Amino acid sequence: MPSSSRHLLELDSRSFERRLTSNPLVILPVGALEAHGPHLPLGADQIQAEATALALAERLDGLVAPTIPYGSAPGARSFPGTVSLSIAELETHVAGVLSELARSGVRRLLVLSGHAERGHMAALREAADRAARATPSVRIVVLSDYDFVYELRGTESPAGDGHAGLLETSRVLALAPTTVGPVRPVVENRHSPFVPGAPTPDEWPESVAGDTRPASRELGERVQAHVLDRLVETVRALLPA
Repeated sequence: MPSSSRHLLELDSRSFERRLTSNPLVILPVGALEAHGPHLPLGADQIQAEATALALAERLDGLVAPTIPYGSAPGARSFPGTVSLSIAELETHVAGVLSELARSGVRRLLVLSGHAERGHMAALREAADRAARATPSVRIVVLSDYDFVYELRGTESPAGDGHAGLLETSRVLALAPTTVGPVRPVVENRHSPFVPGAPTPDEWPESVAGDTRPASRELGERVQAHVLDRLVETVRALLPA
């Protein structure tokens, strides 16, 4: 495979070794297999994380590690197709991957999750902390692209927009339009974040939060541009070469 590839999956061992001499940023995308309503694919989080990781690697001359495709998604576990690991299972797996990347010589790591559920993100942060303590020379930043997508709530979307809603539907339309179905649901999630456990069917009848009817590719492109600009700014500040 070409030694110029951004994907670790495509590099041979010696090409990878040579690339490490420039101390590149290595991005670990993390997805989830999770229901996203009747209009978006189960792999929406992975699709967004992978596309964003590659675009960021192009802008920062970085590399992209193979995606971790499963996450912790208990909120949508009652909907068909969702695969939800426990927080402990996810933490252990990700800690192992990060530790091995650090052992192989990677010194700048960005864990980029397309899924932003609180327990899921906590597991990723604990995993990164374990890996960094084991290899003090490695620097690791953990975030979700939705940390930046949701900065646009109240301007590009209603303040209450959320999972598989207007912003996410528009973003997937921009990144992977053939995966988006024609239905445009309008759903309110009435489950309180202070009540443990998954929402009941009455509280959340479909795995969507918001009004998706105004979704458009053009909005998705604006959202993605904002995300990439914020990611570049964040990496330059927290993971300088």
